[in-house]
Amino acid sequence: MNQALYRRYRPETFAELIGQAQVTAPLMTALRTDRVNHAYLFSGPRGCGKTTSARILARCLNCAEGPTDTPCGKCASCIELSRDGSGSLDVVEIDAASHNGVDDARDLRERAIFAPARDRFKIFILDEAHMVTPQGFNALLKIVEEPPAHVKFIFATTEPEKVIGTIRSRTHHYPFRLVAPAEMLDYLEEVCATEKVKPAPGVLTLVVRAGGGSVRDSLSLLDQLIAGSELKSGSAEIEYDRAAALLGYTHANLLDEVVDAFATQNSSLVFSSVDKVIQSGQDPRRFVEDLLEKLRDLIVVLSVGDEAKSVLRGIAPAELEKMGLQAMSFGMAELTHAAGAVANALTEMSGATSPKLQLELMCAKVLVPASDKTEVGSLARIERLERRMGVAAAAEPVSAPVPTSAPSVAAPKTVDAAPRAETPQPAKAAAAPVAKASAGSVPAVTQQVLMSAWAEIIGQVKKESRAAWMVAFTLTVMDLTDDVLTLKFLSQKDLDSFKADSRSTDALRKAIFAVLGIQVKFRPHIEEGAEVASVTEQAEPATTVIPVVEQEVSEASEAKSAPSSRNSMVNEEARYGESLLREVLGAEPIQDPKAGGR
Repeated sequence: MNQALYRRYRPETFAELIGQAQVTAPLMTALRTDRVNHAYLFSGPRGCGKTTSARILARCLNCAEGPTDTPCGKCASCIELSRDGSGSLDVVEIDAASHNGVDDARDLRERAIFAPARDRFKIFILDEAHMVTPQGFNALLKIVEEPPAHVKFIFATTEPEKVIGTIRSRTHHYPFRLVAPAEMLDYLEEVCATEKVKPAPGVLTLVVRAGGGSVRDSLSLLDQLIAGSELKSGSAEIEYDRAAALLGYTHANLLDEVVDAFATQNSSLVFSSVDKVIQSGQDPRRFVEDLLEKLRDLIVVLSVGDEAKSVLRGIAPAELEKMGLQAMSFGMAELTHAAGAVANALTEMSGATSPKLQLELMCAKVLVPASDKTEVGSLARIERLERRMGVAAAAEPVSAPVPTSAPSVAAPKTVDAAPRAETPQPAKAAAAPVAKASAGSVPAVTQQVLMSAWAEIIGQVKKESRAAWMVAFTLTVMDLTDDVLTLKFLSQKDLDSFKADSRSTDALRKAIFAVLGIQVKFRPHIEEGAEVASVTEQAEPATTVIPVVEQEVSEASEAKSAPSSRNSMVNEEARYGESLLREVLGAEPIQDPKAGGR
């Protein structure tokens, strides 16, 4: 019969015990210096090593070479007290949950009088000591206070406060703690390597979360997953889907779908994902916990950047990169607002009669920052408005009529469009047609044609690089003269990011050539007060920095001098958000007294 993992890997020395250095170090010092007390109290959560440490201490005390801090493992006492041993007559383990009365205490007192049969000490280990009644403890008090020289007591309990004070005051108390996730993850990886098990990425992270810091619980869960895994090439392979379903966690793909829907304000996708959670029979509270954990990870990634791998252990680099893109699509203010709404919903769902309703209301609050009247909600609304202002100007020309013939397009100066061999060829079907030139010349493109095709250009950028798309979708076309394209940046920071990442500039230049067949230089246009260096550039299809011609003075200073306009936009966004929230909640829409309607 297969032996359970937590029994096969039970530590036999203090050095093998993980995550309890605050206990093992002073105990080993006491053993080395021969300052061992007559009674000990080990307390802490379940599965963290209390009973195991009591057995190790008994081995150290009764070892033929002891007392020692490291048992030899060869003498009769060490062999009997090992993980596969039969037990020793001089080490008595008592389950205090079923032996907790006065009569049991008297029986223990009578047994303690007799000398050990073979070893140095007679050791009594009382597990679940908090279950002993006050009368039973009082019956033990005298012998615990003044035991014979050959007797040692070790009490193990999860609730030390229930052990009466007169007993606690006569013991050395050592508190055990839950094992840290990083240390537990490393330990489970070692176990999997020893057992020749190949867990899929993310499986051990789920096991660590489900184990909650308990080594025994974590090993039991891992043992269960191994038992239900298929054998391939002589080793068990634990699949992520099966582990997530068995442990009851939300699948990573569903969490990514919900997070992306929140970032893009896709209400239909958000509520369809909620319906998937309900229809699959998953506990809504568990889904909210997993979503809050995901948002917390995104906040960490957005806050610490490349150092996130040292905080979020066990996550693959590709997954960290994807999380970075998700965090950038939110922004810190809106991400903090979403995490706060989810955290509040998790609190309100305790004892709720309709968890699905609470879940849907939570989604509505995340989608509508106007429902949050705090400073975080205001910052989230402003952040969303700024994002809309950056995209609106580029998106507006898409709905304009597209020119269908050359006479409707004024042809500017043509540019040399002989592409290099590695430059992608223009797409056959462009979003907007260009003016036909004579044979042997290149198509002539105007600003209007470029603006009409801007949506498809951004789509091409997204296919090339999602990181480049995150920057490019905020840009606004200002002017196209000859081969110089003027783009409006929301801030100097955006411009610096665009210039620093050669992939962004290359992806945008290739997308423009693929759609319209022209090669361009870029001229930045940013808000007043930002400094832009003038950099010359040859018309190359691929460069390492963004070519800059010269900075234009933005007209945004006029907008800054009129703060009432911005306040008006914020108020309008707030009214719209409240109206949307009321619709979700089933309340009456807010009527605008000026317009006579919503």
